[in-house]
This record gives sequence, C-alpha cells and structure tokens, in this order.
Amino acid sequence: MDAQSRGRADEVDPADQWVLNPQTGNYELRLSPSGPESSPSAGASSRRSSTPGRSGSAKREVPGQRDNRRGTKDPEDGTGRRKRKPKASRKKKVLLWTGGVMGFVLVAGSAGAYLLYQHFNNNLNTVDVGDAGNKNATSDGPVNILIIGTDKRTGKGNEGYGDQGSEGHADTNILFHVSKDRTNATALSIPRDLVTNIPECPTKQKDGSTKNVPGESNVRFNTSLGQEGRDPGCTMRTVKALTGLDVDHFMMADFNAVKELSTAVGGVKVCLAKPVNDPKSHLKLPAGISKIEGEQALAFVRTRHSFGNESDLDRIKQQQQFLGSMMRQMKSDSTLSSPTKVFSLANAATKALTVDSGIGSIKKLTSLAQDLSKVDLKNVTFATLPVIDNPADGKVRKTVVVDPTKAPQVFSMMKSDISFTEVKKKENAAKDAQAALLKGTRAPASAVRVQVLNGGAQPGSASKTLLWLQNSKGVLKSDNGGNAPAKLADTTLVYAPNQADQARELADLMGLPASALKPADKDAVGRTPMELTLGADFKGAGVPIAAPSKAPEGIQKVEADKSVCAK
Repeated sequence: MDAQSRGRADEVDPADQWVLNPQTGNYELRLSPSGPESSPSAGASSRRSSTPGRSGSAKREVPGQRDNRRGTKDPEDGTGRRKRKPKASRKKKVLLWTGGVMGFVLVAGSAGAYLLYQHFNNNLNTVDVGDAGNKNATSDGPVNILIIGTDKRTGKGNEGYGDQGSEGHADTNILFHVSKDRTNATALSIPRDLVTNIPECPTKQKDGSTKNVPGESNVRFNTSLGQEGRDPGCTMRTVKALTGLDVDHFMMADFNAVKELSTAVGGVKVCLAKPVNDPKSHLKLPAGISKIEGEQALAFVRTRHSFGNESDLDRIKQQQQFLGSMMRQMKSDSTLSSPTKVFSLANAATKALTVDSGIGSIKKLTSLAQDLSKVDLKNVTFATLPVIDNPADGKVRKTVVVDPTKAPQVFSMMKSDISFTEVKKKENAAKDAQAALLKGTRAPASAVRVQVLNGGAQPGSASKTLLWLQNSKGVLKSDNGGNAPAKLADTTLVYAPNQADQARELADLMGLPASALKPADKDAVGRTPMELTLGADFKGAGVPIAAPSKAPEGIQKVEADKSVCAK
C-alpha cells in the first residue's frame, strides 16, 4: 500500500498521497498525484484519480485543485490576487496529515505499540465477543481495554519458536484502565501463570451459531484464550470475574507486532543493569542503554532467564520497561515529524491487530484514541496484579494466586479512578460537591436509623451487616429490609437532608465512599429510616468499600514516563 509498492518510491512522499476533501472534511488517499488539475468549474466527475497497480478501474474522490493564477479575484480582498497563507512547518504538515491517526500501546506475546489510521481500515481483524464487551463505550465514563499478547506462532519467521501447532494462549495481558476525567490511567499486568476460575463462555462460530465453552476452576489464566475453542471474549469475561471491572474492548496481536513495530519506530531504547548473553532467547546486550529492534526486541521481551529470579513476574517488569520506552519513542518529535515512520507504524500495526467488533474500524479506533490521548504520559502507571505463591504447589514454585489483601485494594482504586501516581487533578465542581457530603457533624451511633437491603451482595449480607451494626457498632435503630427491588453494582445510602449527620456517621462505620451517599430532595418525616442498599461491591460487614487513597505497599509499579533498568 506504500509508494514503493507502486513503483514511485523515488518521487512520492507518503504524506503527499493524502489530500483533504473539503466536501467531507476527511483526508483521502490519492495515489496518482501527477494527474491533471481540475478547474473550479469542473464537475465532480472530473475530480477522480485512478489507482494504479490495482485490478479493475477503482476510483477515489479527491478534491479539485485550486486555480492559483493571477487575475482571479479573492472575494475578501478584491485586489486580483489571492492572499498567501503562512507556510506550515514540516512538523505541522505531518501532524495535519496524521489527523486520522490513532496511537495506542499494545503488548503482543510480550510487548509492542500500534498507531492506526484510515488508510489501513481493511487490514483490521475483528472478533464478535457478544455481550462480553461494551460496544457503546463512550467518553462519558471510564474505559477499560484488555490488551492481549498471544504466543501463537503465526507470521513469517516465527516457525522456529516451538509449539508451532498451538492455538495460542493469553501469554501477556494488560488491563488498561483510563479514569473518567482522563487525568490518569493504570495498565495492570495479569500474570499468565495466575491460577483462577474461567467462567462459561459463549463464543461466536463462523456459521453464525453460538457455542458455549464450559467454565473451569483452578486453572492458569493463559488458558482463557485459544484452549477449548475460547476466543478473546472468554479472556475478557475472566478478567471481569477476577477484578470486578467491566471490560469494554480488547486488542490482540502476535510476535510479529513486536518485531515490525520496534523496527518501524527506529528502535526502542532499553536499559540493562548488567550484560546479558542468553542462549535460549538469543538475547545478547551490554550493560547500560541499548537500542533494539526486530528479532532482538522480541528476544528482550520473551527472555525469562536473564533477569530477576527467572520467573514470569520478572519478565513482566522488563516488558513494562520496553512498553514505556516504546510509548515515549512514539510520542517523540523524531517519530511524529517523520511521515515514513508514521506510515510504516500504521502499516505494521493494522496487519497485526485484532479487535472486538465494537471498535472494528479505524474511525471508531481513532475516536477512542483521541479521547484517551488526553491522559498525560506522566500519569500513566504500569502495575502488576499483587499475587502470592500458590500454596498448592508446595516447595516447587510454578503458579501464583491473587493476594487476598492487596489485590482487592488495587481493584478498588481502579474502579474508583484513583491514580497510582501523584496527579494534579483538575478542578471538578461535581467531585467537590460530592466530597463535601462527608464534611460536617456526625450523629452518635445510637441515633442512626437505617434499613439494610441486599441489592446484589452475597446472600445473607443484609442480615450479617445488621447484626454487625447492632452488636459491634451500637446502631440499634436498624432493621432488615430484605432484597432490594433491583440489583446494584455499587452500594448506596439514601438519606434525607435532615439525616445528613446520621449518614456521615454510618459512612464512617461502613467505610462508604462519598459516591455512595445519595441525598433525597425532602426531609424525612418522623421515624423514617435511611436506606442502605448493599451492592455487588460489598465485601462483607466491617470491610471498607471506599478505595484506598494510594497503592498498597510493596506492589510492583513503574511510571510510563520514567526509564528503569532491568536487573
């Protein structure tokens, strides 16, 4: 699709093949730049450019050329000459040319990054994941995208990596969460050797039918893809069951993405604390900073015997290092100001990328990317899901399980849009007003009057909470309201304005966030109680629902704008 394949590599800059169509407002590809100019009076049929090198006579609409000859009056100045517009800088020209570009980071088999734009729409592969995703995810709320790197040995040059006939696994997995206000993002790596439960998964077949793949308990996370016919939707469902976070979309790629994109961007800088010579991955690098691409880049993100204790957890660290460096390189002036690099990146990315049908077009991907690009790189944090060694493995450490103390805190922070780094948040009147609900006086526990309902929590949660409030906290004016009319994702406390002091006290006792408090319009009459509805986020009596203000101590994390040396 590039100029070289058309036999015009010596004459055509890829940027000059894109022309703004004033009728549509979009940039369109014109592969015949030497065609005759159209006069202003020519009809639409004269503004067509044939596409050489293709079978048939497919044609594409392009805007006609302006007549710049002297003597043509400009309606604005009436001087007989057109006003000259200031000449745009090359960088600005390229940024305009790449107006339809989507920049997104993708880990494939290990790591990689993808820059997408209109010309490569047909290169995209899509998978219908049914209700596993959210086709209507918009910029009005937080966004969760599951980035999957499969170890399936597809593509030229990958036959020698072994496991050639495998359907592939969910080898590298990152849940990319972007906050609602776009001030921060968290990229949470999920270890492939995590032992978890995979839910039942309905998968779309080629003939349009649906096949239900049975769920499994206590299996490795990486079997959520490829095995037993599972598609990426199954991995999305597994992540939701594990974290409690809805997964809106997925993006997936294979080994070739790392090789081709690292080459297209001109190499990726990595830092090593010590020299490496690994015969298994064929990675050989000196201590200090090196620039890697192609097979060497793939070796870096695949090696398990060069750093740390040679576990998958240590490999995740170097993948995150590579990924952060790739992001910085792609945002650099040297990349954005090079039409050749942008063109090559887009070509490599769209060939390797598979996405869900909800974002299965360049237009949708571009819209999503433009929204997510509001996040400053310094506020993007890579973190690893907190885990502990699997007790079932005994002395031989093979797999891991979720850390029961730290992992729920991480999930809660992501769900509440709390950054893992220090973020100077923008002023937000709605948030300020919400936080103000917790400011003020508190009523004594003995004066709190509340009815507890179960709206999606575990069975028996309302009665257990009631007993806890009465016996442990002295909230005696409380009763069990049974099941709520509808299930809720989040726990809520509805109260009247004249019950605000009671609401604050109960919020303190229960560990409720400000977002859980829902003030009513009118004051309560007589002994009307507040209404506490336990949602799906309720973890148990005495367990705070509010997310911690900072990441738990000891979890592995690194900021995307900082370089870290692999040890």
